[in-house]
Amino acid sequence: MSFDHPTKSTISRGPQEKPITRENLNDYLKELAKEFRRLNGTKIPAEVILIGGAAVIANYGFREMTYDIDAIIQASSAMKDAINRVGIKYDLPHGWFNADFQHTASYSAKLSEVSVYYKAYSNALQIRTVAAEYLIAMKLFSGRQYKNDLSDVAGILFEHKRRGEPIERDVIEVAIEKLYGDIQLPETSTELMNTAFTNGDYEKLYTESRESEKLSKEILVEFEQDYPNTLKGENISDIIEKAKQKRAAQRKDNSD
Repeated sequence: MSFDHPTKSTISRGPQEKPITRENLNDYLKELAKEFRRLNGTKIPAEVILIGGAAVIANYGFREMTYDIDAIIQASSAMKDAINRVGIKYDLPHGWFNADFQHTASYSAKLSEVSVYYKAYSNALQIRTVAAEYLIAMKLFSGRQYKNDLSDVAGILFEHKRRGEPIERDVIEVAIEKLYGDIQLPETSTELMNTAFTNGDYEKLYTESRESEKLSKEILVEFEQDYPNTLKGENISDIIEKAKQKRAAQRKDNSD
């Protein structure tokens, strides 16, 4: 099974793209429910399971935004028109609400089974999210160094520990097995898990992971500018690692 391959749009964001925050997420979902009800009525309500960044900002406070809403959508064809209408009303980019996630390696049909209730709107739309250990499993399985995958894992662990509801490693491992079977996580994900459950300092791990992700994204944006259309899933780790080693060597030289 292959991991998600990035495209230019997943590395760099255009100026026209608007961030989705916990505050405006609720507004967009409420408006989506209204539009869907106008088009579809209430005979067959829609169900949407928020995935990824949208699930994180809906349930946790450590992450400020995402740029699109990945979801598993179970609805009539009227939902597509409703999504387009809301996008036009709020001047959101094409694909602001999409089910593209279902075509990536991180998708599992069992996600519907482990989803949990979030909110209902206008008697026409029920929103669900992914339970914490399964959200962590998804993020670990994806393990993209240039996105929020690893920092999201650390952030979720930190918030649950702060709430007095710590998530144990064996719970996460069971979740990974349920969603993906016997798979090998990316090396960076395994390293993060080992660090997290060795020292338990999730807050520090979150900060370090986020800084590393920002640097990795910066490296890939520069690489894409210098060598357009050459980024592929299998070469990203090598590009990031070599660039970080080069920068570290330059800092050492400058300090000598």
